[in-house]
Amino acid sequence: MLRPHPTVLRRLVEEYEALTAARGGPAGPDPQTADLAYTLCVTTGTRDVRHALVTARGWLATAGQDAPGAGTPAAV
Repeated sequence: MLRPHPTVLRRLVEEYEALTAARGGPAGPDPQTADLAYTLCVTTGTRDVRHALVTARGWLATAGQDAPGAGTPAAV
């Protein structure tokens, strides 16, 4: 299975978590949150956003993406 670039995956997770924190719950009628949940599921090959988040966090941990700013491209 292909995996997304860690930077892209981190951004998806952060955006989803920020929106759900602002709303106070998981994906629902909000189209932007629902779109992010769908994208996370497709990206991780899962069918439930909770599983997608677990999978994404696991991939990010193995990619060394736990540290803030890790994986950010350096200026050339």
